[in-house]
Amino acid sequence: MNVTELFLIAMTIIFAVPYLIWRVGRTEYYAPLVVVQILTGILLGPGILGALAPDIYGSVFSTPVIQSLNGIAWWAVMVFVWIAGVELDLEQAWQQRLECGVTAGLALLTPLAFGCIAALGMLAWRGGWVGPAAATWQFVLGVGMACAVTALPILVLLMEKMGILRAPLGRRVLRYASLDDLAIWGVLALILLDWQRVGMQVAFLVSFAPVAWGFRALMRRIPESDRWYVGLIWLAACGFLADRAGLHFMVGAFLAGAVTDRDWFNEERMDLLRHHVLLVVMPVFFLSTGLRTNWAIGGSAVVVAALVLLVAGVAGKLVGVRIAGWLLGWEKGDSWIIGWLLQTKALIMIIFVNILLDRQVITSETFTALLLMAVASTMLTVPLVAPRLHAIGRAANHPL
Repeated sequence: MNVTELFLIAMTIIFAVPYLIWRVGRTEYYAPLVVVQILTGILLGPGILGALAPDIYGSVFSTPVIQSLNGIAWWAVMVFVWIAGVELDLEQAWQQRLECGVTAGLALLTPLAFGCIAALGMLAWRGGWVGPAAATWQFVLGVGMACAVTALPILVLLMEKMGILRAPLGRRVLRYASLDDLAIWGVLALILLDWQRVGMQVAFLVSFAPVAWGFRALMRRIPESDRWYVGLIWLAACGFLADRAGLHFMVGAFLAGAVTDRDWFNEERMDLLRHHVLLVVMPVFFLSTGLRTNWAIGGSAVVVAALVLLVAGVAGKLVGVRIAGWLLGWEKGDSWIIGWLLQTKALIMIIFVNILLDRQVITSETFTALLLMAVASTMLTVPLVAPRLHAIGRAANHPL
């Protein structure tokens, strides 16, 4: 078969297998379709399908096919990160800056500290975790931040599913997550700082401000129908320039969205775009992510590391939010609900660790452990939050 036929077979597998698992297995309560797609990517990766059926894996996922899939995956995740940047609720966060600052700060710093401790424990336990291009501090900070990440886009989907997205509680959580999302990309830029290319990186960041000002002035003057096209052109240009400067194209994608006002676009259309990106192209990213998993240092070691990181991330987030609730005098039960919502990881953390793997800050084994941790943390969210919401009357039919 030629490359086109193999590519179409791969695309059929990418869309059919997770859908059948999700629909036949009725996993939507514990694992929404996006989580099933991520798990399917792991199953189809070299560590599982490649080990069980190497001939099939090598035939379908040949180098030309993987290269084609990677191109789709890169653009898909760039658009998704751009949408996440556009949806940052920084204006509302500023209006509630004391509460948001305290909550977001503790919700980020506490799991970051727990994650850094877990990373140091991994280093003391055995080798094989640190990428060849990383200093120890980069690895520790990268793993710590992976434990602190909140996946804003997936959080939106889960809160929409539970009927609290537009309720006051949901808007509060979005404000906290927006600030954490902003901090995550700032820390990533610090980790990726390349002293051999620091001049280009500083030049990019310095020149970005006036160029973004011009972009914003243009967007205010054109109709919404043109803003979608101009926004995508802006996204591609920012991604290229950031990657050229050594910061990674995902940093550019986030910056492109962060300076774009959500009010410039119809909210329903933006929601539809996010859903369509998840439906049409993001499954390819999940598959390409699964193809990067590796169990070379032993499956048990990777699973143990994933469990340790899961405990660090979840416990750190719950402790941090609990302290915030105590300081701010929240209602009983709010800390539990908000803590579990904010520990949702999935997409943004997967994007984050993909970048760390690209820049050789972590190894494939660390990437696999973090990927398993992200999936597990996301699967825990709805089963632990939904019953509490119904118990205190905060579901869709019982707004605050």
